[in-house]
Amino acid sequence: MPTAEPPHRAGPQVIPRPPSHRPGGPAPWAHLSTERRASLPLAAVVAAVTERDRSADAATTATAVSEFTRSFADVFPDANPAAVLVALFEEEGEARVLLTVRSSLLRSHQGEVAFPGGKLDPGEAIDEGALREAEEEVGLDPTSVSVVGRLTAMPTVSSNTLMTPVVATLAARPATDPAPDEVSRVFDVVLADLVADGVWAEELWAVPGRQGTDGLPGGEFPVWFFTAAGETIWGATARVLTELLCLVLGVDGPAQPRER
Repeated sequence: MPTAEPPHRAGPQVIPRPPSHRPGGPAPWAHLSTERRASLPLAAVVAAVTERDRSADAATTATAVSEFTRSFADVFPDANPAAVLVALFEEEGEARVLLTVRSSLLRSHQGEVAFPGGKLDPGEAIDEGALREAEEEVGLDPTSVSVVGRLTAMPTVSSNTLMTPVVATLAARPATDPAPDEVSRVFDVVLADLVADGVWAEELWAVPGRQGTDGLPGGEFPVWFFTAAGETIWGATARVLTELLCLVLGVDGPAQPRER
């Protein structure tokens, strides 16, 4: 059973649903029993990510899990490199993930749920950048973080970045000190709660001029949402969480959009 959550927070976040949108398919783990989804210990998460990252072709392995995370946003290889830190810790046998709510003072993505992270400095390594951003945004001590591996690098739409999620573990619940000009809230969510019934949802959007999953301008593409801890989690953060959860549960990613 998911832990109790506060009511959804009405904040400055704006979800730009286009006029052409419709409900999508079920959660990729919906076919699993509630018992199978009831508990996700940290060791299971680490094992799944480590196995993926140590494969001979980590960037393209598990195609069914990795390719569905693409945004189909016409982001080109010269996109700015960026990294986010998917920081995990365990309490009472359950893996928890650290998340932030972006400040309303920022120029973009105000009020959205995000992982600590941002654009890399020139010449900066991916892991190094993720750790630096986490320290700057939420005061996370880099020496308390153990990097486990990476998930699929994915393009983001509005900032023209290619974002790499860096998965890491913490020995215990961290002390955080959010930078108020960047972060309005730091919170965490039990991973198993994210795969409970009714938490994940898919919508199929179509935006004029934007490439869909069929490769055509104006075609449909999937957008995923989680409702957890009083927040709506969507966009790149939801894509990362969906990939991570599919990887841990050993299931394929969401199916491609269905015909009308």
